Amino acid sequence: MCILLLAIDCVEGWPLVLLGNRDEFHARPSMGAQPWMSAADCLGGTDLEAGGSWLMQRNDGRFAAVTNVRSGARATLPRSRGELVRDFVLGNDAPSDFIDALLEQRERYAPFNLVIGERRAIWLIEGIDGRVHRLARGVHAISNGPFNARWPKADSLQTAFGAATARGLPEDERLFALLRDEREADPASLPDTGVGHELERRLSPIFIRDSAYGTRCSTLVLHDGDDGLHVRERLFDAHARVVDDVAWKCTDVESEWVLA
Repeated sequence: MCILLLAIDCVEGWPLVLLGNRDEFHARPSMGAQPWMSAADCLGGTDLEAGGSWLMQRNDGRFAAVTNVRSGARATLPRSRGELVRDFVLGNDAPSDFIDALLEQRERYAPFNLVIGERRAIWLIEGIDGRVHRLARGVHAISNGPFNARWPKADSLQTAFGAATARGLPEDERLFALLRDEREADPASLPDTGVGHELERRLSPIFIRDSAYGTRCSTLVLHDGDDGLHVRERLFDAHARVVDDVAWKCTDVESEWVLA
């Protein structure tokens, strides 16, 4: 993912609300969210080039998502960041053990922000400096910089989400509209991540429209108060047209994922 928003215990009836956009080269092969063939209790998209995922959810509440980080560091390293998402959700290590193992080998991955969690406990691991944060109740927007960095797109999404949920969780379409914001940031507010001002400008919207590298999908993940899970994903082509829109649900930890 390239932007994530997590609302933890602050939308009535929904202990966790997660929104995210995945930005990637359109030529990179992938599949949208569906149950994994090797683990039907896990749902997520698949990067067909490296075998990992950008966001996965298991029917018992265990989940993970990753963003890249623009830091000027080399982006191509031996291990794919998507492996971190896949390995946490498919595995059964306690989050603390997974984090300890990751911190010992984080230099093998290009810079990342990794979110991992279970139903009532969520952490963020910063790949560059190895900082670990237990995410508290509230709304957290995470993009391509350090945690809590004042990035324009993260601030915009967090503000818009607060307004949209002031009276409870709105319909999916309003949440998708938040993720479809193509407005560029004020040039004076752009970060400097070493890619040049023009590219910073083009990458500044929440939704990136570009024929080579842009937003490939928008995803909603909702945990309800009865241990039910709801995932909806909207896929886009290189012209930012919707090419698929799929919804999955799982009513409890013993249930299978089914199309909603």
